[in-house]
Amino acid sequence: MITTDFVPGSPCWLDLGAPDVDAAAAFYGAVFGWERESMGEDAGGYSLFKLDGKTVGGIGRLTEEGARSAWMIYFNTADAEATAKAVERSGGTVRVAPMGAEEWGWMAQLTDPQGGQFAVWQPGKSPGLETVDKPGSLSWTELYTTDAAAAKEFYSGLFGWQYEDMDLPGGGGTYVLITPGGLPKERMHGGLMQLPSEMLTLTGGRPYWHPVFAVADCDATVAKVTGNGGTVQMGPEDAEGVGRLAVCVDPSGADFVVLTPTTPA
Repeated sequence: MITTDFVPGSPCWLDLGAPDVDAAAAFYGAVFGWERESMGEDAGGYSLFKLDGKTVGGIGRLTEEGARSAWMIYFNTADAEATAKAVERSGGTVRVAPMGAEEWGWMAQLTDPQGGQFAVWQPGKSPGLETVDKPGSLSWTELYTTDAAAAKEFYSGLFGWQYEDMDLPGGGGTYVLITPGGLPKERMHGGLMQLPSEMLTLTGGRPYWHPVFAVADCDATVAKVTGNGGTVQMGPEDAEGVGRLAVCVDPSGADFVVLTPTTPA
């Protein structure tokens, strides 16, 4: 599970790059009940998403030329500069060089050798998300990649992640569970799965990360997605031992998953 007791390599933040921030904020407000809190023009129009007064993510204007609207997942690091250099040594690239966000912390946006985009956050005044693993907040992170073995090697070298392979039912392939280095399985925070490039239609065949948000009622949430201009790529459907889930896309093309977890017996 994702917690707010962040350790190196654990997900600690996420934000959305949107071509129309007002429209995107209205969409996610309708779907999850999030409220938008502007950080002011000094922050370039960046805003926080809040749920019951606690931060669940951020949103800003899409600024990268040619980039698609997407959620960016940030992983905790003790040293953003060192992590960026390690990414380059391992064959990845630095899209946004390490930079400070006033007293809040330091960040860098990076790309793994297969093309999956992610970011890191070195905490200052802000450690990251204030609410996780509850309805309306981040509960899992997921990478679709064209080369699972190479991705596992890259991220274990960068963050020290531990892996556990799980066979999907019906011969659906192997799903790789991710846990921060040195922590027990209860702290699993995500997974990765190898898919052929032709199935990665949102990015034109390039690997990508996306967030999974917990919800109390998957079907009701999907109805809010479609009722507010979003679409559904898959589901809702039941995943044995996981819960009921759907892969959704917001009106600007950013994908995310909604999941109602299976209640333990």
